[in-house]
Amino acid sequence: MTEKPPKKKKIPRQPMPEQNPQIRKRNFEEVPLGYTKELAVKEAERCLQCKKPSCMEGCPVSVDIPGFIKSIKEGDFAKGVRKIWERNALPAVCGRVCPQEIQCEGKCILGKKGDPVAIGNLEKFVADMEREHGNGELPPKSDPTGKRIAVVGSGPSGLTVAGDLVLKGHEVTIFEAFHKPGGVLVYGIPEFRLPKEIVYSEVNTLERLGVKVECNIVVGKTVSLDELFEQGYDAIYVGVGAGLPRFLNIPGENLIGIYSANEYLTRANLMKAYLFPEYDTPLVRGKDVVVFGAGNVAMDSARTAMRLGADRVRIVYRRSRDEMPARSAEIHHAEEEGIEFFLLTAPTRFLGDENARLMGVECHQMKLGEPDESGRRRPISIEGSEFKLECDLAVIAVGAGANPLLTKSTEDLKINKWGYIVADPETGKTRKKGVWAGGDIVTGQATVILAMGAGRKASDSIHQYLTWGW
Repeated sequence: MTEKPPKKKKIPRQPMPEQNPQIRKRNFEEVPLGYTKELAVKEAERCLQCKKPSCMEGCPVSVDIPGFIKSIKEGDFAKGVRKIWERNALPAVCGRVCPQEIQCEGKCILGKKGDPVAIGNLEKFVADMEREHGNGELPPKSDPTGKRIAVVGSGPSGLTVAGDLVLKGHEVTIFEAFHKPGGVLVYGIPEFRLPKEIVYSEVNTLERLGVKVECNIVVGKTVSLDELFEQGYDAIYVGVGAGLPRFLNIPGENLIGIYSANEYLTRANLMKAYLFPEYDTPLVRGKDVVVFGAGNVAMDSARTAMRLGADRVRIVYRRSRDEMPARSAEIHHAEEEGIEFFLLTAPTRFLGDENARLMGVECHQMKLGEPDESGRRRPISIEGSEFKLECDLAVIAVGAGANPLLTKSTEDLKINKWGYIVADPETGKTRKKGVWAGGDIVTGQATVILAMGAGRKASDSIHQYLTWGW
């Protein structure tokens, strides 16, 4: 009787080594420490190499996920990152901030009965290996076409468009309003989640490919879209994001000690308040902090406040945990670091002292009713449930809107009732000939990878236009 071969032992998902929560909550160093080569190869061995990989269906930029994971399994890390580069110019960024659990990993077949392959961790690994140990070899470029493209904004969608089109042989210039490129990647996402050197390294790769980056230029103020065409640009991509802060519109919101998340994170990150006293950027450093909202921006704000010396940080959110839009990893990290959650809670007014400084916030408890237009259950106030929270710093992280600076200076650029640019969702084409738009300025505030997906579609459409016409 022939003995059956021993059953192959199932490999568990390899956890990402991380800083101890009690240590990291007081520093701005990156939380995940990264896979070792051994851990990465072991995790890559879990991939089933599906013939019809559903993980790719969940990736907005259609990275060949089984292909790059196979290269890791074989120990060819350089080949792995180049496989990603075929579809994604920012793997070190995406490996860190993409919501993999609802995209690629959410579609992984292993996730049906266990843990999905750690696609994000593996993407981070090969990108970091290339940056730290690679030979600097760049992807191949097509012959020059003589066509010039202006990219407005250096956030994830703009960088994607620039990376795609420069490889196709076009001349690309990025115009950035701030003094550093990277958009929301540098002003919005904290150092402990996405180190600035990672973003600048990715931008440097694009510059080595030939992309020009012009900072301190506010398109819509310094120069208009029509003036860019007059300067000889053949096409323009608008990827300026959604940087207009939203507020709660409740009494007391103008008290000293209340920030929009946009301002708070920009001061802390891009203006380097976290490096005090080396950088003496003005920023209120509260000891008793309340953050309103429950998305990634809220988590970033709360965790930043803790690192800037707060004794207590609370997140106030009007829905339940199930409706929280933040990545599960960010919520988990926040809880590990001692952030408290006041769920089913909404503010009614801010309270100040005789010097107009914030002292607290009055809140009331909520219950959930029927779903609203967002698909989430609508919060309803519970009568007589008011209570007060003491605080000396409040950060409002309830979303952002479209900055009207560029759109108001371009009369023939159609915008919708919320101020976002109207663009074809499949191509990014706007009503104005030669102009495309994508990312948050079209969809409203969303994720890095969705903005990159919009950039990918637009770059394909721009290339077709430059080759065949509108």
